[in-house]
Amino acid sequence: MKERIRIASGQGFWGDLPSAPIEQIRRASAESPLDYMMMDYLAEVTMSILQKQKLRDPRMGYARDLVEVIDAILPDLVQKNIKVITNGGGVNPEACRDAIFEVARRRGIPIRVGVALGDNILDSLDPLLAQGHTLKNMETGEPVKDIRDRILSANVYFGAWPIVEALRQGAQIVVTGRTTDTGLTLAPMIHEFGWKKDDWNLLASGTIAGHILECGAQSSGGNFSADWKSVKDLAHVGFPIAEAYPTGDFIITKHPKTGGRVSRQTLAEQCLYEIGDPKDYITPDCIADFTTINLEDLGRDRVKVSGIKGRAATDSYKVSMSYRDGFSAQGTLTYTWPDAMEKAYLADKILRTRLKDAGCTFEEMRTEYLGVNSCHGPLTPVNMDEVQEVVVKWGVRGQNKNSIERFGKEIAPMILTGPPSVTGFAGGRPKPSEVVAYWPALLDKKAVTPRVIVSEP
Repeated sequence: MKERIRIASGQGFWGDLPSAPIEQIRRASAESPLDYMMMDYLAEVTMSILQKQKLRDPRMGYARDLVEVIDAILPDLVQKNIKVITNGGGVNPEACRDAIFEVARRRGIPIRVGVALGDNILDSLDPLLAQGHTLKNMETGEPVKDIRDRILSANVYFGAWPIVEALRQGAQIVVTGRTTDTGLTLAPMIHEFGWKKDDWNLLASGTIAGHILECGAQSSGGNFSADWKSVKDLAHVGFPIAEAYPTGDFIITKHPKTGGRVSRQTLAEQCLYEIGDPKDYITPDCIADFTTINLEDLGRDRVKVSGIKGRAATDSYKVSMSYRDGFSAQGTLTYTWPDAMEKAYLADKILRTRLKDAGCTFEEMRTEYLGVNSCHGPLTPVNMDEVQEVVVKWGVRGQNKNSIERFGKEIAPMILTGPPSVTGFAGGRPKPSEVVAYWPALLDKKAVTPRVIVSEP
């Protein structure tokens, strides 16, 4: 058993800072070593995007940016013996592995890659329904059969244990599908420290370490609200690193001479991010109690996290599904001084009247006045005389595609047939976009089994 391991965060979402994982690996040194780097690429809507890509081309369906990153860091990974764990495999982990193998062959560098499979249950939905699994919506209680013909993707959230198995089999890079963000960090702790499946406090500690790393620089000074002016050199922000110990305690830090800030405040903000009930943070691996977290600022961008308690995991996996739910479109116009707000209000009235006269129907039509009250709505007092310019943003959503198309045709005419001083119309006529909606459900863990394959080019 190692006395400690250091796990770096290299990506908080698909589209995060491209240089971050490269900098994390290249800055690894005797002074600031790394054993692992986790990279989180997936969000709920991402799965549907990847599924569409795979339907168009069976070689696609994964985060292609990941392969570019591996190409850039592979020599350093091997030389420094750093392992990478990522859910960038999306809905096609095997194709992602094959693309990494192409990089390894071209560079002449041998590498063992593990893939975790079995989370994609799109093709198994009908058998599961036939077995009595209703997959009802966790928020509304509706059965999934109501939207069965519109489903685009369906993925089970696996946890850390498939990754642990891949590491046990010697994988230096582990590529998964829809794995929990926290599992990417918890897995190497389980593997290196020999934690058991019922070590609930330890698993909860690793889970919270993963929660802190999962959003990249959001825990090292990015998007920091409490004292954001104190954060230095965000242009070169250092992504966080978890220095983990067998006891479950860990220290969050970052590479020396990088921008950003690691403090009790930055970690406290990240701990509150997307957690729901703080006493019941439910993952496939355990239930973590965020109210037991103790944060101790050690100074010099080092914060110790300890005291975490956990409880037994549930008998269900969460399933994330996406489905087609109509169409939407958005358009903007800018109105200027004098009387900018009066013009904007009149423009909204005119547009709504014309759409009504045309027989358009929408499930929702929303108007926002950007720069005035779009963020806080009716809570924002509007002084009509002080508004020098305002961007009016309209959005519509509904099942009737013809109505959505007509909305797009009515925006441009407002320039010459509405209030004066219109500027800022660009981008052409708004066109209908397919709405992809989210359907969360639960599935008995016995109904699905993860599979792990570790291989070489």
